[in-house]
Amino acid sequence: MLTSETDATRAGTSVTLIGVLANSVLIVFKLAGGILGQSQALIADAAHSVSDLFSDAVVLVGIRTGRRAADHDHPFGHGRFETLSSGVVGILLLGAALYLGVEAGSSIYHHTESHPTWLALIAAGFSILVKESLYRYTMHVGRRIKSQVIMANAWHQRSDALSSVAVFIGVAGARLNPDWHILDAYAALIVSLLVLKVGAEVLWRSLQELTDTAPPPEVLDKMGRCISGVDGVLGHHDLKVRTSGGQYQMEAHIVVNGSLTVIEGHGIAKAVEFCLNEEIEDLSQVIIHVDPDRRQASRVEEEE
Repeated sequence: MLTSETDATRAGTSVTLIGVLANSVLIVFKLAGGILGQSQALIADAAHSVSDLFSDAVVLVGIRTGRRAADHDHPFGHGRFETLSSGVVGILLLGAALYLGVEAGSSIYHHTESHPTWLALIAAGFSILVKESLYRYTMHVGRRIKSQVIMANAWHQRSDALSSVAVFIGVAGARLNPDWHILDAYAALIVSLLVLKVGAEVLWRSLQELTDTAPPPEVLDKMGRCISGVDGVLGHHDLKVRTSGGQYQMEAHIVVNGSLTVIEGHGIAKAVEFCLNEEIEDLSQVIIHVDPDRRQASRVEEEE
């Protein structure tokens, strides 16, 4: 269990640097396997892996900057830097998908033939094993530290694994039957569509955060029930919630008996904050405004 933002930053940086090392090794490995194994698809896959290095660089900047504490220039924190980095990763995923799709379409159109050796098959299989393992580990860390940009980068790792799957299918097909040489192009085309879908989803989530889109209705309903359930709260209104760096920031107005003292009203507001922090996951900031119910205050004054 991580105990601080420093621990989260350290974990995110560590898993990303592991990705940098793995991607660097795989680029050399796949390039050599593609050249020596006579596989154009594997050489193209090595070029795709280069985009992972750009993705890792963006993630390192995002996780280090986005996890900084609030300061004078950024009173609401730096979470939007992480959101922005996640959007860049989404764009890189879309670029990778378009690259794979164009290459596959070109191979299908021109009926490009390839006669790869078993060395290319081994290199593609090794890439699948490494990248899928890296995806699972990166996604695990991203969920543990609740980092959108780390989870987006995990999907970028998987996109590379999927492209290697297409290469593996194509090389295996070509080895089993030379007439199936076009199989890898169709497999790559399917993979490009899958990567395109993931990239669009990652980019869309980032755009929603950057435009202060409200969270799902069930989250708002849960917050409302938590507020209304606190003793002394007569009602609430103007509940506003936005997301920054995967964390909720919210404010709300609660209505209390207008005859209460300032200290008593403040105590109720603190009870509301405590309830929200206990019940709502991924909540980083809570602002509660206290509004008096003037009708009850008037009745108390009349009785006096």
